[in-house]
Amino acid sequence: MGAGAERLSPIGRQFTQELQARGWRFSADQIQFRNTVELALGRPEEELLAAMKPKTRYNIRLAGRKDVVVRLGTPADFATIAEMYRETAVRDGFTIRPLDYYLDGWNSFYQAGMAQPFLAEYEGHPLAALVLVRFGNRAIYMYGASTNEERNRMPTYLLQWEAIRWAQAQGCEVYDFWGAPDEFVESDRMWGVWRFKEGFTGQVVRHIGAWDYVERPLLYWLYTTAVPKYLNWLRGRGTENK
Repeated sequence: MGAGAERLSPIGRQFTQELQARGWRFSADQIQFRNTVELALGRPEEELLAAMKPKTRYNIRLAGRKDVVVRLGTPADFATIAEMYRETAVRDGFTIRPLDYYLDGWNSFYQAGMAQPFLAEYEGHPLAALVLVRFGNRAIYMYGASTNEERNRMPTYLLQWEAIRWAQAQGCEVYDFWGAPDEFVESDRMWGVWRFKEGFTGQVVRHIGAWDYVERPLLYWLYTTAVPKYLNWLRGRGTENK
């Protein structure tokens, strides 16, 4: 399955050519997501829903029929969201920072009027949450989390839709889903996340990613190639000796 609609920037293409000409190299360490998915909000809600994939639209409505309720959160909910985020990381196999890192960031953004948490609940019990960060005319789906409970109620779909509705009501013009695969193939680490976001029929936006300036090629090779191989060899030896 392809990536759908994409926006390719001629400025970005020209810039990467200039980087290469000046001795920069595309980095093997892509800490942040290179690509994202953006949903233009300059349409009525009915049109946004109608443009979604049928399964996504169905799941949004199913969550409402199954008594999932989405509410705006407050800083009092951040600890709950952080624990939910930890549960998500364990289930989906990704590494997170200490929870205080997120609590500090979320509170700082909230106090600055830039962050809004959302929680999806069933009978008052939280099932999923997200933290939306607003910057200019853009609302960014920066963090998402869910529990392993009541997943058949599809809380994440209604949660996402209510966040989109809120962003539009706040005057935002773009809803940024924050993250898409580097390559749109099933082996990509972001494939499962992409299948969820794809249903909202946003536009794939590709970015140039992280680049390194190589001032000393030998040291750069040691750091990026030789040292990692040596560390992997050590780890292998340690496993064999157990």
